[in-house]
Amino acid sequence: MIRVLILGGTRDAVDLAGAAALDETEVIYSLAGVTREPNLPGCQVRTGGFGGPEGLEAYIQSTGIDAVVDATHPFAAEIAANAFAACQQTGVPRLKFLRPPWQPGPDDDWIEAASTSDAAAYLADHPGTAFLTIGGRELAAFAGLPNCRFVVRYIHPPKGGVPLENCAVVVDRGPFDAAGESGLMRARGVQYLITKNSGGEGAAAKLGAARSLGIPVIMIARPAPPEGKIAGTEAEAIAWLQSL
Repeated sequence: MIRVLILGGTRDAVDLAGAAALDETEVIYSLAGVTREPNLPGCQVRTGGFGGPEGLEAYIQSTGIDAVVDATHPFAAEIAANAFAACQQTGVPRLKFLRPPWQPGPDDDWIEAASTSDAAAYLADHPGTAFLTIGGRELAAFAGLPNCRFVVRYIHPPKGGVPLENCAVVVDRGPFDAAGESGLMRARGVQYLITKNSGGEGAAAKLGAARSLGIPVIMIARPAPPEGKIAGTEAEAIAWLQSL
């Protein structure tokens, strides 16, 4: 029997936790606790932060963790770095579960941005109405842009408002399909889709909608993951666990 800590917070992580709970594997699924009404797997769930790499290292040792799978969001760079450092210190094997990034097709109009601030700088020079699908924590990068309007979507109404002027808030919960995304973009007069290259099928409908409407996509590149083993599919991650 091995005890595996899965650092989660994504749909992929929930699915992986369910698939990994085999006869010889005990799974502890860790969630930061920042999402209301999160999806949860049918295994032991731990909620809350660890207190940096030292806290995660202490948890690994005190709980007898045999392996760590970092299945956090591709843009959760701090958590990924903490997992890398803690596993280096403890000698516990670590796998980064990282779904492949999206790639532009021949009919896509992508504008590559190295960061959220780069995306905001491009929009400042090419103002218009932008559909921001980057998460609520980085919206402030787009504050104060002249001649720009924004559409932002939340699962729940945002507490404390939105740090943007000329912003329309849409409250809705996925999964979304291309037809619905197209309707939203047309109704709101969207001229740019700004998103992070998180990859996966769950959020890809907006890309199809932008393609069909001829809307440019400002695509923010994901940060480089820490060095080490990477699995791009659930099957690869399960095979790694079974190899232990």
